[in-house]
Amino acid sequence: MIALTEGNLQISIQGAVNARKFDDDGHGLSHCMKAVDFILEFPDHYLFIEFKDPDAPDIPRQARAEFLRSFEEGQRDEELKYKYRDSFLYEWASGWADKAIYYLVLIAQHDLSSGDMLRRTNALERILPLQLPSSVTWTRPLVSGCGVFNIDAWNRNFPDYPVRRLL
Repeated sequence: MIALTEGNLQISIQGAVNARKFDDDGHGLSHCMKAVDFILEFPDHYLFIEFKDPDAPDIPRQARAEFLRSFEEGQRDEELKYKYRDSFLYEWASGWADKAIYYLVLIAQHDLSSGDMLRRTNALERILPLQLPSSVTWTRPLVSGCGVFNIDAWNRNFPDYPVRRLL
């Protein structure tokens, strides 16, 4: 079992061929590219994972409220899009994006509703884009699937990759 930590959140991973923290200075392009927090490799796919933790103990109440408002209104969608796209470009240029890629976003806010998660998932599907126009002749998609989850929804959907709060 592999465990990766981002702030006060930890994900435990079973069955991965490789798992690494990607959003650090190690990739050398943090001055010009956004990065997802983690990249997990499995035999037949990759998971690109982004954590946002507005419920972290050190986040002031006003900042939590502002994050949720901006998230619900779709103001964070562009940031999430570029984190995926820049990470995809980096991995593709490195020759590693050779399998299906799924983009999972964890918003660790306990009062994030299922409707909010569905709306943000649908928005990400449109702007990444998940569905290509019929006129596009690409041989493979940019992303095979994506989803936005709170901790409860994440742990229900991904029991092999549970997330827990450390503090």
